[in-house]
Amino acid sequence: MTTPLAGQEAPPPAPPPPGAKMPIPDDVLGDEHVREEFGVNVFTTPSIRKLFDMLNKIGKLKYDELKRPFSDKTPADRVIVSLGLGTLIADGFLIVQTEKVDEMEFVGRAMIKYGKALGAGGRMNKHTQSLFEHSLRGEWDDLKEELARTQADVEAEMVMLRDVDIAHLISLGGWLRALEISTKTIAMDYTEEKTRQLTRRDIVEYYLGSLDSLHPSLLKNPNLIELRKGIQELMPMVDQPEGKALTHDEINKLSEKASMLSHIITDKMKG
Repeated sequence: MTTPLAGQEAPPPAPPPPGAKMPIPDDVLGDEHVREEFGVNVFTTPSIRKLFDMLNKIGKLKYDELKRPFSDKTPADRVIVSLGLGTLIADGFLIVQTEKVDEMEFVGRAMIKYGKALGAGGRMNKHTQSLFEHSLRGEWDDLKEELARTQADVEAEMVMLRDVDIAHLISLGGWLRALEISTKTIAMDYTEEKTRQLTRRDIVEYYLGSLDSLHPSLLKNPNLIELRKGIQELMPMVDQPEGKALTHDEINKLSEKASMLSHIITDKMKG
């Protein structure tokens, strides 16, 4: 490695070689008992639950401002189905956080269809039944646990089917939807302190690395090409010195970018 001269900035870190695995940031690893329950040797992807738990620090979520319509159709593109399932799991966490019982049925039914399209319909049916029961009883902590178990169970199925790329895309979709929700929430009720939850270069690097590790045939998918370009453009927006807050203007721009990336997926989920 070349040492920078005095007064010069160090060069950015080299990207991982194709196919290399990026380490998952520790604070978004799933819970150990969930991993053991489904026989996953190591976690393949970040937990959407842990990504969503970060939203606890940004204040009250306003469901009516953050909700999106759900379609009863399933996209033909398997990439969009995978990414879309991740956004649905994230929407499930949004419903739990805002305690909107009636909305869980729509999300649960969509999750069944998406899981079936990915070859994990049996596993998804089992979890969605529990989701419905917990939501009717207002058991919010149990709902969070069941959503986390849903992601882990589908991941285990994809590992068994040797289709780990699908697990990566599910997690990516969940992160992008969670990012859209968090940035919009902070933009609507801005304080400097809240923005420090978003300056996570390590998470962005992880997802860029996970995209680069996908099978070459998937990398030609136009939706993934568009997402990868957008996430690369996102990097400088979150790459801030430790402890530095984002301005309201910066958070508005980050919110616009996060929404654009999420809509690459959700717009195509309408059929």
